Amino acid sequence: MQNTARFKTFVQEFTRLIDVVGRDEQKIFIAGKALLQNLIRHDDWLPEEFSEASPNQYQQFLLHCDPLERFSIASFVWGPGQLTPIHDHTVWGMVGVMQGGEICEEFAVDQESGQLVAAGQHTLHVGDVDLVSPAVGDIHRVSNALSDDVSISIHIYGANIGVVSRHTYEANSQEVQSFISGYTNPVLPNIWG
Repeated sequence: MQNTARFKTFVQEFTRLIDVVGRDEQKIFIAGKALLQNLIRHDDWLPEEFSEASPNQYQQFLLHCDPLERFSIASFVWGPGQLTPIHDHTVWGMVGVMQGGEICEEFAVDQESGQLVAAGQHTLHVGDVDLVSPAVGDIHRVSNALSDDVSISIHIYGANIGVVSRHTYEANSQEVQSFISGYTNPVLPNIWG
């Protein structure tokens, strides 16, 4: 990590934001999105070991968890062709692309049939921030937009996302399964110097 001060400042600012607005999702999204956009404008702060792709699957590295688990910050590292299953979050979240790009396929449960159906797709480029939550749309599948390079995104969630019981889905089906994602890394980066 070349610039530990940049990430440390971000953690401090985001903690102050949560201290002030609490669980007000709209205020978190407005102010938090600006903070995240400022952070992902730079790629000089993420330690190398938390930005390495695996040839087997995408990586979810915990970078910081608020001591009260009001939010967590993770780096997601995508190798070429890697993608998530269709999943939800059950809490608010923000995804900021720092390197490469991501494709987000959105899904919704059809009220009549109860089946999961496609609801749109969009591509995120460097500097873009996407929002997820049960209130704004919470079910998606994410993939690396690059077929020949690594993509990295920084995620902030309204809980310690690695221990939250969430769900995976099958498209055009009513099949739902519970899962807990966990994290790839056994230790956290030292941002306190």
